[in-house]
Amino acid sequence: MKSEQLKNHKITDAIQHASPHFDERPNGVDINLLVIHCISLPEGDYGTPYVKDLFMGELDSSAHPDFAPLHGLRVSAHCVIRRDGTLEQYVPFDKRAWHAGQSRYCGRKRCNDFSIGIELEGTDKTAYTDKQYECLVGVTKLLLEHYPTLNRHRIVGHEHIAPGRKTDPGIGFDWSKYLNQL
Repeated sequence: MKSEQLKNHKITDAIQHASPHFDERPNGVDINLLVIHCISLPEGDYGTPYVKDLFMGELDSSAHPDFAPLHGLRVSAHCVIRRDGTLEQYVPFDKRAWHAGQSRYCGRKRCNDFSIGIELEGTDKTAYTDKQYECLVGVTKLLLEHYPTLNRHRIVGHEHIAPGRKTDPGIGFDWSKYLNQL
């Protein structure tokens, strides 16, 4: 991705969806952490509209038995990368998306305050596609270029900032494959 592809904290090549689930970052907080997640709704079903519905606050929790615990949940991520490499952006990077929940990194709580969250469509037990890695690498390079306090040593999985509570992106994510391309 070229640097001109980021304008007003939005990736110009991404499909834009304006999630209502965000707010302002605290004053004076730099973006210095990238958190990789995974999601699919229902788990293991790909290409459904339900992830978008969840992040847009429009999920019909009666549409599938697994959705009942999601009723009324207000969550989002900055971006979602689908299995075919399609990139969707839900929250501009200068805003605080609600992706990390209770979390801690290097002794600092509330990772949403200072992080960017990217969801890969998938589960924590299955491999991700080459198209997803290609897109994630491009997005990461763009973010590293535009947010100087973010670096390749400050990229983690949700499992690392919420151990015992979260397991994503999980064993299906090849960290070496990803980091070696940055």
